[in-house]
Amino acid sequence: MILQPLPLSPEHGLPGELLTELTALYASQRDFHALSGDFPDPDDIRPEQVAAALADELAHPGAQVLLARGAGTLVGIAVTLDHHPDPADPDPWIGLLMVDAAARRQGHGRRLAALVEDRFREAGRTGVRLAVLDGNHTGLAFWTALGYTVVDHREDRGRGRPCAVLRKELGR
Repeated sequence: MILQPLPLSPEHGLPGELLTELTALYASQRDFHALSGDFPDPDDIRPEQVAAALADELAHPGAQVLLARGAGTLVGIAVTLDHHPDPADPDPWIGLLMVDAAARRQGHGRRLAALVEDRFREAGRTGVRLAVLDGNHTGLAFWTALGYTVVDHREDRGRGRPCAVLRKELGR
């Protein structure tokens, strides 16, 4: 698996072919988007909506969108945040980790999470956090299987949705 930052054109736009791939990836996760409410119609996710969602993510200082490719195909995406907006929170965050539904159960999610953790570890970070929406039982099971533990329950900052906050200590 190759992990690379989202390439943007000089005008900060996404190349058309990449936007098509990203839209297909987002659309493949219909159940997650129905739960999150991030898109008005999870059965009809449009390229302009995906581009806007990614632009919103990148508007946060220290945010990065990482693309995961396997055999040349986009299999996943991770959105990370170097620092949480709360100055009392010392950890970086994984804001989103999504794998194409057609590539599920092949280890891509685990590999993508490990690569993101390695990036933070190499930057000298000692832990990483993320939030899982209440009702996302699959997501919670995935993250706890990777060694993340629930450290808090609160609403997310963007939309006020109830979430479990998880943390993982990053060893060397």
